[in-house]
Amino acid sequence: MRRSLGRIDRRPGTRRTGPPVTCRLPSRLGGPVLPDRPTVPPVTTRLSRRRLLAVSALATVAVPLASTVRPAPALGDDTVADDKAYQLAFTAMLDADRTVRRHAAPGREVLYRPRQVLTAPADAQRVAAWLRASGNPVTFGVGFGGVARLVFAAEADIPALVTKLRDPRQWPGAPVPLVQPHHVLLGLGNIMGNPGGPPRALAALPPPDPGRQSEGAGVTVGICDTGICRQAGNRHPQWLGGTYLPEVDDEDPLYVHTDVLAPQGGHGTFVAGVVRQAAPGVRLDPEAALAPTGVGDESMLVAALSRLSGEVSVVNLSLGGFTLDDQPSLPLANAVAAMPPTTAVVAAAGNAGVARPVWPAALDRVLAVGAVETDTAGVVVPADYSGRGAWVDACALGRRDSTYVEGRLPLPGRPTRLFHRYATWAGTSFATAHVSGRLAALMTGAGLSADAARLALLAAPRWHPDYGVLVG
Repeated sequence: MRRSLGRIDRRPGTRRTGPPVTCRLPSRLGGPVLPDRPTVPPVTTRLSRRRLLAVSALATVAVPLASTVRPAPALGDDTVADDKAYQLAFTAMLDADRTVRRHAAPGREVLYRPRQVLTAPADAQRVAAWLRASGNPVTFGVGFGGVARLVFAAEADIPALVTKLRDPRQWPGAPVPLVQPHHVLLGLGNIMGNPGGPPRALAALPPPDPGRQSEGAGVTVGICDTGICRQAGNRHPQWLGGTYLPEVDDEDPLYVHTDVLAPQGGHGTFVAGVVRQAAPGVRLDPEAALAPTGVGDESMLVAALSRLSGEVSVVNLSLGGFTLDDQPSLPLANAVAAMPPTTAVVAAAGNAGVARPVWPAALDRVLAVGAVETDTAGVVVPADYSGRGAWVDACALGRRDSTYVEGRLPLPGRPTRLFHRYATWAGTSFATAHVSGRLAALMTGAGLSADAARLALLAAPRWHPDYGVLVG
């Protein structure tokens, strides 16, 4: 299921354009270029069919998967226990968060902000009148992303009210209003489903290959995530030093207290390192869209997208969430539709291990990325935690080694994990970051705009019907 991405002012429709597809990308696309003096490639915004097929063929020459990432470790008793402890810790954190509510109906599970509904501006007055007539006083809050926000005077069953508001029987002779909860989004490390594991400490990364500095040179990748560690450039000078402009509002707070890491403290720093490994010449624009717990919402993401530099051409969203009845997010659809047409948006398909769409990944203009892994024989297989379905465009290895932070991560009933700047972690977040980097590499290698590079990816055959095409 894909949803078309025009600005949503009325009920969004669907369109079928054939199966979305991607391809494997080249590792080496040119000689070295200094990162601080990048050569901006010529931009091609429209491709002839012959050009499209030629670029697609170029993109199928990939780095062998086994040469870049180690096979997933076998899940021994200690790993399973640590994964379970991490899940328990994250669940306890969500339960303690008074700004998050959980709707647990099977198949309709969703996290949302209490005492709020969002609606299209054209529908706001009649939705407010209906709510007040049903005994739910509301006032108008601050809207965002092209939607109006209604705030309740008291706690209410938001999913039940939205379900009624979407019922055509409530609106005889009138169109059904566009209305939704204010959905909570999550950073998509392995926290939303099997195996649901925490990061694991890693000794170090090898230095960047000087021969690959041209890959992504002149391209800026925006990363809307937990932000980035204040000392990321100093602690990882070879990988992150000089690649972004440090700003106070982009900093990831990282810690619950002292050196105790929040459940996803450092997630954005890890993602940044994965992007740079995939395209060592790119620059970055990190923006905070999530708390270090890994929790955010639609308004936080819309705000982060609005802060991205005008130089950003690829937007990495290693986050997402389910929506009530799997309807597309109104504010996120509007925010993505408002981006320049040459921009590419890449988003994670989630780690719940189901075919249910995750948003914003399932929006039509967004490149949705699932995860694969290698088995003990080195064969690439779908990762059982990955989101899947026809709405998923691409996939890549989900287990990555990358830049991380200093700190310790306590796990209930398990040994505390200690980190010293590097980690290995698995999830569709990190498959997504890799695909964002390889898009940037394709841009410089073939002289394409970001969206043209996305279309070139979508021109290749799918590796698997439910996972898109494998990006190496």
